[in-house]
This record gives sequence, C-alpha cells and structure tokens, in this order.
Amino acid sequence: MALLIRGGEIVTAESRYHSDILVEDEVIRAIGRDLPAPADVEIIDASGKLVFPGFVDPHVHIHLPFMSTFAKDTHATASKAALIGGTTTFIEMCCPSRNDDALESYHLWKEKAEGNSACDYAFHMAVTRYDARTESQLREIVRDGAASFKIFLAYKNFFGVDDEEMYRTLTLASELGVITTAHCESAELVSQLQQALLADGKTGPGWHEPSRPEAVEAEGTGRFATFLEHTNATGYVVHLSCVPALRAAVDAKLRGVRLSIESVLPHFLLDKTYAERAGIEGMKHVMSPPLRDKRNLSALWSALDAGLIDTVGTDHCPFDTEQKLLGARAFTQIPNGIPGIEDRVNLMWTYGVKRGLLDIHRFVDALSTRPARIFGLAPSKGMIAVGSDGDLVVFDPSYRGMISARTHHTNNDYNGFEGFAIEGRPSVVTVRGTVQVSDGTFVGQSNRGRMIRREPQYFNHEASNDR
Repeated sequence: MALLIRGGEIVTAESRYHSDILVEDEVIRAIGRDLPAPADVEIIDASGKLVFPGFVDPHVHIHLPFMSTFAKDTHATASKAALIGGTTTFIEMCCPSRNDDALESYHLWKEKAEGNSACDYAFHMAVTRYDARTESQLREIVRDGAASFKIFLAYKNFFGVDDEEMYRTLTLASELGVITTAHCESAELVSQLQQALLADGKTGPGWHEPSRPEAVEAEGTGRFATFLEHTNATGYVVHLSCVPALRAAVDAKLRGVRLSIESVLPHFLLDKTYAERAGIEGMKHVMSPPLRDKRNLSALWSALDAGLIDTVGTDHCPFDTEQKLLGARAFTQIPNGIPGIEDRVNLMWTYGVKRGLLDIHRFVDALSTRPARIFGLAPSKGMIAVGSDGDLVVFDPSYRGMISARTHHTNNDYNGFEGFAIEGRPSVVTVRGTVQVSDGTFVGQSNRGRMIRREPQYFNHEASNDR
C-alpha cells in the first residue's frame, strides 16, 4: 500500500516548505502540493505538524556484555523505543572484549538483531585487539557491509587498545576507506587515577569523574587526531563531553585532519552533580566520559549550533538499578551507561530548538542528515528527497509531556532524565513507508527493520567540515 502524507511542513537540513509526500514501494516517489492519491493508499493528515526525515542515532549499544553483566535492552525493546522517539535507523556498536574472537562476535551481534528489530540498523565493528588474525577478519566484516570501526582508548585489558594496535587499525582503515570511531581517553591514566582514589577510600560514584578528568579526554582526543594525521585515516570522536577535548578536536580539523565530532544527549543536559548524588541516584548517572562541570553545557550547545560538533547520538546503554548496585563498594565496578534512545529527539528539540540554542535546520542535520552522510547511509537515510527511503517523522510541536521511567519503552527501571518536560513529540513515524508509530504508540511490524550494508569509502568527510 502507498502512503500519502498531506499538508505538513517539511523541514530538512537545508529547507522548510509545505508539501505532500507520496511513498510507494518503500521509497519517496513524489513531493509536491496537492499530489493525487493512488487508488490503494493510506493518507495521513499532517496539517499543523512538521515533517522531518527519520532520525539517525549513530551510537547505540543494544547487546553489550560489560562488567560481568549485560545491557538490559533487546533489539525488540530498543527498536520500538527508538521509533517512538522518532529514530528510524541506529548504528549499533559491536563490542567484543579482548578475549573474544572478532568475526564470531560480529556474527553473534548480527544474529541478535536479525528479525528482531522494528527499525533499520547498521553496525560499527569494534577492534579491541589487533593480532595475526585481525586483519583478515576485519576485511571480511567490511565486505559484509559494516564499513566503520570503533576503538577504545579506555577500559584497559577489556575493550582498550594500545597505541600500536590503534596505529595498525587506522592503517588498515585508511587502506580500506572506512571511518574509525574512537572513545578518546587514556586507559593507563584512568587506571592509575582510579587506583589512587580507591586507595584513599574515595569509592562513591562522585569520584568517577575525577578518575577520568577533562584533561584525560583532551589528551586522548589529541592523540587520536595525531594518529589519524599520520595514517591518512578518517576519524570520528564519539561522545565528546568537554571544552578541552572540543578544542583538541577542532584544532585537528583546522590543520586538515579528517575528523568528525559527536556529542551525546546527556552531555547537553546533565552535569556532574547528578553523579555526585548519594548511593544509587549517583550510580544511575555514571557513564564514560563522565558528566562534566556545568560550564561545559553552554559551550557544547554553541559548538553544535555552529556545526563544530557534527552529530548528536545517545550512547544508549541501559543498565538497571540492580546492575548499577554492583558498584556499591567501588565506583570502578558501576556499569557505565545511561538509556536515551527514546528521548534524544524530544529533548534536543525542547531544550535546543525551543530554547533558541539550536537552529531547526542544524537540529535536523545533527540528528539525521549528517550522521547519515558521514556513515554512508545517505541518500537513502537522513533526507526527504525523491528516491530516499520513506523514513519520515510527523512531529507534533503542540504536544506537552514529561519524561518518566513509568511511561518510557526502554527495558530499564529508571530514566536519567526523569521529570524533564518535553514540548513536542513524534505523532507518526514510518519506516520505508510503513507506519510504525501512531500517537506515541507502536502499531507496526516488530520485524520491519533490516541491516543496512554500507560500501567502504570515505563518507563525505568534506561535508562534515562545511560550515
């Protein structure tokens, strides 16, 4: 059945206009005023509403073994939550530990997702060690369509790689033409600071941030950029959280390093006082990089609006309160992460666009178009154009509500943004022309999602530096 969205105001990264959209055979066939309706068509009245391209979350964790436990979401729960929040495509981090076989892990992650996702998805492949087998395995994984890598300059002896492994990964990435994303810290510095704090009896969640301070993130960001520069590779900093790291990344861009910058939802709205709360309330807000001093918030908003920060992800990583309590005796044992896949669009709209901190076109660009371009999903994703996938969000700016664990759809018993008001939400969400969400309720097909396979190439890195 065809889909016709009538009377909405289309908003893209570049333009804003009233028009109808006709979707047939999963893709947009026509855009124009007063389009004729085919015989067999579902018509959606979007009068008084905005129509955005489906939003793309470039950084999520669904299946994730971490600190002797597993993140709580499944692909079924996370994908439905994503869609209710307006995200129609996400890129999941495939993250084996250093002791796991990379190729076996990649197939495990694929099996977990296949047939279980209501929205479309792709993968970043984490390189957590580089040994004699790694190169051939990564080549095979790239041929299968996972055309981006992930490295951790953190989590010593678990996910983290050393400098030699980073160099070898980036050298291969440069040869293959794939982009490498990086968690930028210093595994050794963090380890030493953690040990010193614990030895002084500083064990609560409020000590998580001092164990990995801003200078450590800045050092890791600068080091990653230097390695990119000397391997001719293309990079992407994930979840950048503070001004010193931003300065290091922007300095690298200015000297010609092919580097894009992502910040994530918590770092725009929360500060370190949330993690300094006593007991479980503080533990809920432990993530890495940590929540920072409040002075960073306005700087990140300004950099995002200016396009210095390219994209906004979530680093969605849900661990429930029982799991967070694994760190009751030492902050180093608290599973790192916070859910957010359902809340990104509504919160960035409410506290960015509605508050005058973020231009509406930059909002669409950072949350949809630019991640799609950087990671090779465009022009199918992230755009409203003839030939693009029929992934559309009919957004109701008149809606008023509040975020709460009582009403969210992620498989987690708390929400890190509990009590935040929202001013607008997706009313209708489609995946390739099929209505998956209506009036905030999932109404679609649980297995609608498919893996998006991407070709290895440097994905429009020039576009990420357009200002």
